[in-house]
Formats: sequence, structure tokens, C-alpha cells
Amino acid sequence: MTAVVYLGTSDFAAAVLRGLAAGPHRPALVVTRPDARQGRGRRVAPPPVAVAARELGIAVDQPASVNDPEAVARIAQAGDGDGVAVVLCAFGALVKEPLLTDHDILNVHPSLLPRWRGAAPVERAIMAGDTETGVSIMRLVAALDAGPVYATGVVPIGPQDDYGTVAARLQEASIALLTDVLDHPREPVPQPEDGVTYAEKLSARDRTLDLTRPAEENARIVRALHSHIGARIALPDGSFLGVHEARTGEDGTLELVTVQPAGGRPMAYADYLRGHPPAGAG
Repeated sequence: MTAVVYLGTSDFAAAVLRGLAAGPHRPALVVTRPDARQGRGRRVAPPPVAVAARELGIAVDQPASVNDPEAVARIAQAGDGDGVAVVLCAFGALVKEPLLTDHDILNVHPSLLPRWRGAAPVERAIMAGDTETGVSIMRLVAALDAGPVYATGVVPIGPQDDYGTVAARLQEASIALLTDVLDHPREPVPQPEDGVTYAEKLSARDRTLDLTRPAEENARIVRALHSHIGARIALPDGSFLGVHEARTGEDGTLELVTVQPAGGRPMAYADYLRGHPPAGAG
């Protein structure tokens, strides 16, 4: 049986890895990024995929670059002479030659391509008010998320959904679709030329609510960034108030529900107001 090599880094990729490993296509090797400084304390820690792989008892490779000849050779050797199927999910680094032509790499992308190619497809879909998104299993090519597609699955986005609830559905859909493509190899179909949009990487500016915008737009931003990144409001003293939950009021204003002061814990906005002036919203 062809061995699977899994390339991934993020929490999303770790969840897909766990699901894949529970089925018939348990990876023989996991390739992920090197340990890096993370969180407020900036402590060096392994990426989520490395943690998951070690808990699963799967061999882990963390090369400085997946394109180094030694890393490329280790991927090829994982099949022990029987060949390998390479799967990539939220890896976060460019894959170059010769890997691109040595293997037909299956790329798990959480959007309905060609909509939302790029780094933040789930967040951008929620921010845009999309009522559905999905998963595309495509062949990795040099151009950004432009490869032909093997399979797609649709996932709804409800009016109260946030990143966490949508990501959980997308992870389940990714596992099912990926397993089906590995079970039943097929030829991929080129993406249509129409309908291409790009999910740009999220910046600090994207996190900061602009209270001159319509309340519904700000509420969608809060949902899109909860609970992994977090939206925030800039305060007059130069600090930021984190916003975990917000809604649009009957009068069309943004109503803050759950907030987090700098250095503090999440709290009800009503409690925050007892010791602070309003943060610019109703």
C-alpha cells in the first residue's frame, strides 16, 4: 500500500492529521515547520502538527526547509520502495521543485475554489458574509491555490457561526474528502477562470474594528477572528480592548457582549463598563 506523507503546521492541520491517522491512510511520516517562538511569552514551542504526530506515534521531520535535498529524499524514502502519496494542509511555507514534479501533492484547502485562494480563507469568508464555504482537495502547483481540483465539499456558514464552529465542520469535511480521494484516485478538474478571489493574510489592521463601518461588518469581523486571533478596539490611551463577542443591535449599532482588557481576562461588557468609559460602541 502506498505510504502517506503529511505536510502541515497549524491547529487546523493537526485536527485533519488526527482524523486521517484514525483511518486506513495513517501517515508514515509527518513533515512540519521547525519549533518557533509562540504566544505572549515568546517561548520556543513545536507547531501543533508536531505535537499531534508525536502523540500519535508518527515519525516527525522538521527541516529548516522542506525543499532541502535531504528533506526531499526523506519524503521519497518514506514509502520504503512502494512510492508515497503526499498530502499538504496548512503547511505555511512554499513547496518548490523538485517536490512539485516528483509527487502529485494533494493540497487540502478550506474554501470552494476558486473563491478565497490564499492564507485566510475561513476568516475572509465569514468577514464577507458568505453563507457557505467548503473544502477543496486540489493538486498543488506553483501558482497560489490554482491547481486542478479532485473533490469539493460544501459547508454552511450560519448567522451566528464563528471561526471555531466553521473550522470544526471544515476539518470533518476535509478528513472525509481526503480519505475518499486517497481511496479512489481520479483525474483533477481545472478551476474555472471566473470567480477568483483572494484571502489575504490577516494583519493587525484587520483585527482592529473601525467603528465608522456598519455594525454588521464589525460583528462579522469579531466572529471571523474568534477565538483564535481575536478582534479588538483601539482605546484613547493607546491600548486595545479585545472583543470576543458582539452583535448588531435593533437600532443598527454594534453591541459589545464579551470583552477582554489588556492583561486581563474575558468579561461581560456590562461588567467592564463599571470601571471604564464606553469603548465607542453601544
